[in-house]
Amino acid sequence: MADLKVKDLHLRLGENEILKGVALDVTPGQVVALLGPSGSGKTTLLRAIAGLEIPHAGAIAIGDTVFYDAARGIELPAEKRGLGLVFQSYALWPHRSVFDNVAYGLKLRGTSAAEIKTRVDKTLAQIGLGALAERFPHQLSGGQQQRVAIARALVYEPPVILLDEPLSNLDAKLREEARAWLRTLIVTLGLSAIHVTHDQVEAMAIADKVVLLDNGTVAQVGPPTALYNKPATLFAAEFMGSNNRLDGTLAEISGAHATMHVFGERISGMAHTKAAVGGKATGIIRLESVRCASVPGPNRLKMQLKAPMYLGERWELVFAREHLTVRAYAHAPLEPGEHYVEFPLDALWVF
Repeated sequence: MADLKVKDLHLRLGENEILKGVALDVTPGQVVALLGPSGSGKTTLLRAIAGLEIPHAGAIAIGDTVFYDAARGIELPAEKRGLGLVFQSYALWPHRSVFDNVAYGLKLRGTSAAEIKTRVDKTLAQIGLGALAERFPHQLSGGQQQRVAIARALVYEPPVILLDEPLSNLDAKLREEARAWLRTLIVTLGLSAIHVTHDQVEAMAIADKVVLLDNGTVAQVGPPTALYNKPATLFAAEFMGSNNRLDGTLAEISGAHATMHVFGERISGMAHTKAAVGGKATGIIRLESVRCASVPGPNRLKMQLKAPMYLGERWELVFAREHLTVRAYAHAPLEPGEHYVEFPLDALWVF
């Protein structure tokens, strides 16, 4: 199977430019997550690949099969692209059994009854629903309905499966279980997939590569570890993970490090800024990287503990000083009062 390639894709809806030159590659057996806030263009990009939205510039192809090419006037309809699509709503036929829901598209394509049975039975077995083939959607749990929707996309044996927030209708606990099941299924079957989600944990857990979208453009692309540990922009740093933000004035840049003034004190981190000394600077640090101390020291600010919150496996501590609020994780609560909050040099990014 060849790569799926999206080149310089532009798409507008009415007067609104939704996609502004997006590029994307999916290699065989790779899972790519389209991640971003609402309105970033991730679902529109998925629908453009599927053939449900028509761009006005760019190209989409798998190998030598061109789905769309504005320059050459090529626009292959959705039904001829052969891609599997799983919608956010499962869109199951309520009056058809699990077997018939999965088989319906094959019947429309004129597939023989024997071939339909073979392929549907195989697909249902792969997703663990072989024993439920005769049940109807209302007799299934939300997680089982989601599996039927995925089976319906897989039964065609498509080169790429497109997943539009397929877990969003599940409750939190079931969503975690489904996330693990979906990743296992994808790896076991060697699927190529594009997975749209606004949930960064879901994207990192399921995908081999994350494409982070910001207002119709690609903010950063790479493996989940790169986006989490090496954000390229302030947007990427703030979007990924749970973070604290420190606003201050840039005091110095020395090699790979930048120092900012916060409440008149020097706080240093990894330099990502192009600002001039004396300009505004922003520090971003993950909650899990913040440390608590009882004495002054480098990269520490005196702050007041406002609220310890018990989360089960750990505590979350909320500190405040004037306009600044900092959250940190801890294994045990601290005594009320003033503490020193430390921002480790190699864990703070200065933009």
